[in-house]
Amino acid sequence: MRHGFAGVAVDGLLAAIPFVDRAAKWLAALCIVASSAGCILTRDLPDPALDIPDGYKAARLTKRDAPPTLDWWRGFRSTELTGLMEEAQTVNLDIAAATARFIQADAQARIAGAALLPSLSGTGQETYSRTSGSSASGLSNGGREVVNYSSSLSASYELDFWGKNREATQAAEETAVANRFDRDVVALTTLTSVANAYFQVLASQDRIRTAEQNIASAQRILDAIKQRFQAGTGTDLDVAQQEAVLANQRASVPPLRQTLAQNVNALATLVSRPPESVRVSGGSLNQIASPRVTPGLPSELLTQRPDIRRQEAQLASATANVGNARAQFFPSIQLTGQGGYQSSALVSLFQPHAAFFSVVGSLTQPIFDGGRILGNFEFTKARQDELLQTYRKTVVSAFADVDNALVSIRQTSEKLRLQREVLAASRRAFQLSEQQLRAGTADIVTVLNTQLTLFQAEDALWQAQLARLLAIVSLYQALGGGWEPRMERPVDAL
Repeated sequence: MRHGFAGVAVDGLLAAIPFVDRAAKWLAALCIVASSAGCILTRDLPDPALDIPDGYKAARLTKRDAPPTLDWWRGFRSTELTGLMEEAQTVNLDIAAATARFIQADAQARIAGAALLPSLSGTGQETYSRTSGSSASGLSNGGREVVNYSSSLSASYELDFWGKNREATQAAEETAVANRFDRDVVALTTLTSVANAYFQVLASQDRIRTAEQNIASAQRILDAIKQRFQAGTGTDLDVAQQEAVLANQRASVPPLRQTLAQNVNALATLVSRPPESVRVSGGSLNQIASPRVTPGLPSELLTQRPDIRRQEAQLASATANVGNARAQFFPSIQLTGQGGYQSSALVSLFQPHAAFFSVVGSLTQPIFDGGRILGNFEFTKARQDELLQTYRKTVVSAFADVDNALVSIRQTSEKLRLQREVLAASRRAFQLSEQQLRAGTADIVTVLNTQLTLFQAEDALWQAQLARLLAIVSLYQALGGGWEPRMERPVDAL
């Protein structure tokens, strides 16, 4: 029979220290001889070789400019938008999936780092046996009972002289870092999507209200034209033209309601709720404040955007993988040892005479593998070069994104200013034409033209307001979202 034994002996391994010292000295001598290859294993992150501009082409900075805060959406001063943003951060399924991915990457990094530590295992057992009591002559001698107790500790360790395991661990850790930044990219994309969808909802609500007001206005003009027709001062053509204007205004409402419903459903998806449970009271784009956003400095952009930091971490991981692949060309040095106690009596198990140990040092050098190691090395080098080019493109695209957003804000702001002037003039012209219509002195063509111009100007104004808000959101996204406050080092720490 066999029983588990709780005690694990360590003294047996301690007794093997002299032999371990000899093996370590032998391996150290081998390492010194091979140290000329150490320079081959050096790894440095490749230089992206990019010209960083001194400032954004479309930026106008002053000394009082401040970068966006982490909760940048509060600058729009919408309680409902803030609530949706905070809800999305906690329940959005894309963010949850990205969080699960970086937890997986953390676990993979711990698995890879285990190779840098010794592998230890302990065993303990009790063995009982009894021999037969029969002899060859047929006589019975009563048999023999044997009880044996043993406890041992085994250890295995690979000397990471060439940095193979260290590079593999570094690659896994950098991958985990990249996954964290990937989660930040997903979060930033989600939050900007919430803001864009919310502003689309407000714009749809504003455009629907304006369309309904225009329908009422067109109906009022139609009634006036019918009165002129009944009085003999108008024609049937005048009535038909105005009826077409009214029908056209009524036909513009269903697409607007469809857009409204689609954006409400988009918000529901972003906050992981069924559309039926989402109610957006909204209001008007006129109630949304326009925050003053600034682009910061180009050097700060490189450390702020999560996609740039993700690409940098992936490049670092690929560089570590190159070091690991290069180390595969060199021999693997393994130390193994086993020690413990063995005795036929439990009381004498942990006595010095019951101790045993063995220590083994081995070296394995690849000789011929059909090009597997070389192929792996060339693959990791090409992968590193691919990520280097991707990193460069991400940085270049980041500055283009910021400049595009700045240009968009400037031009949409100018468009909004001019559209307000167009609306004011159109409204005044329509009011005058309506007054003349009621006085019987207006030309019906003039009334129709001013009416259509006003309707188009009102709808275009809402679209211009929406475009400006979306441009501001795009700048926040281009800058990497909100910025961490810069912490000043205390004087005592200097």
